[in-house]
Amino acid sequence: MFTRRSFLAVGSAAALSACTQPVPETVTRQPVPLEPIPPLPAFYGANFDEPYPVPAVPEGVVPERLWRQQVENPYPQEIPGTIIVDPDNGYLYLVEADGMALRYGAGTGRQAFSWSGVAKLQFKRKWPRWKVPQEMAERHPELEPYTVANGGMDPGPGNPLGARALYLYQNGEDTLYRIHGGCEAQHLGKAVSSGCVRLLDQDAIDLYERAQDGAKVWVLPSLAPPEIGPLY
Repeated sequence: MFTRRSFLAVGSAAALSACTQPVPETVTRQPVPLEPIPPLPAFYGANFDEPYPVPAVPEGVVPERLWRQQVENPYPQEIPGTIIVDPDNGYLYLVEADGMALRYGAGTGRQAFSWSGVAKLQFKRKWPRWKVPQEMAERHPELEPYTVANGGMDPGPGNPLGARALYLYQNGEDTLYRIHGGCEAQHLGKAVSSGCVRLLDQDAIDLYERAQDGAKVWVLPSLAPPEIGPLY
């Protein structure tokens, strides 16, 4: 028979048993270390053979996927020489023969400033002058000295176009968008510019030598959210 005395005895035993249960150890989780970025290829070193020095790309900043490299052409319908920009993945492709393409890491236009469509590579320039569009100068008055009317910015270090620029036209008119150098390593692969496609100077120089005037340039539309970055 289950009496009040036996109930109290069982309750006391249960309480004592509960008090003597081992306390679980605290589990400490160590953060998973980021994989180190391997050393950059030699072609990202400093270049002193140009009219202005091209600094080396800093180590440990640019992921390996954004290095210049030959890959299988993901756009087999396009003829060799075509340039395709994939802004959401941060890639620029130059289609080659035999089913291959050269892929470069690229910074692209942030939301409200991005541009997509098909254009023509009208011409190329080494160490170009930067001529600020008037609408950009209206948004950023500090750029007024570098507008077309004021002659633009001299080439060289500090010029946002960097070592090379490829000028894109549509229906015979300047789109005002460029593929150019001068991209800071930390912004490569991100949608942060004011519309232009930006490459590392070493890659802009390489693309300049390979790309042909009159080539088709296809900039894919972006579906990615905006990021914060430089004006240019």
